[in-house]
Amino acid sequence: MNADTGETSPLMAALVLFCAERDSAAARARKQLGVNELDAKALAYVGTNPGVRPSELAGHLGVTSAGVTTMVERLVRRGILRREADETDRRVNHIHLDVDLEKEPWSQLAHFQDTFRRIVQQLDPGTEADFAAFLRHAALAASEQASRVDRAAVTGASAA
Repeated sequence: MNADTGETSPLMAALVLFCAERDSAAARARKQLGVNELDAKALAYVGTNPGVRPSELAGHLGVTSAGVTTMVERLVRRGILRREADETDRRVNHIHLDVDLEKEPWSQLAHFQDTFRRIVQQLDPGTEADFAAFLRHAALAASEQASRVDRAAVTGASAA
């Protein structure tokens, strides 16, 4: 048994450690940058979807339009995001990053992931493919089981 994680499987212990360290690194970066977890998710989404409409961002984040409006306004005041009016419909806004997520201090949000990516790139391609297939299979199976439990809780049926 792994003393740190309580797991008996070395692979499960390593996965638990990876998740904990990734979460810890992300929390440290968010704290240093003065953003919360939802802000960081919004920045990542806007970074990959420049010009996104507030309604799209709200849908992606699973928050209300009022919630996304408040968040965007706060991040605009801090100079992190900017709004641009639509050229054809002035009632429509498009949201853009006003910071470069590739440069300090904002790149801190991706440091852990980037370091891990560099290490994975050093793996033998066959080993990487096998490990990826295993993790994908395990994650999808666990997710499906969790969905069955969720459905059973709603319907009162057995999750097995």
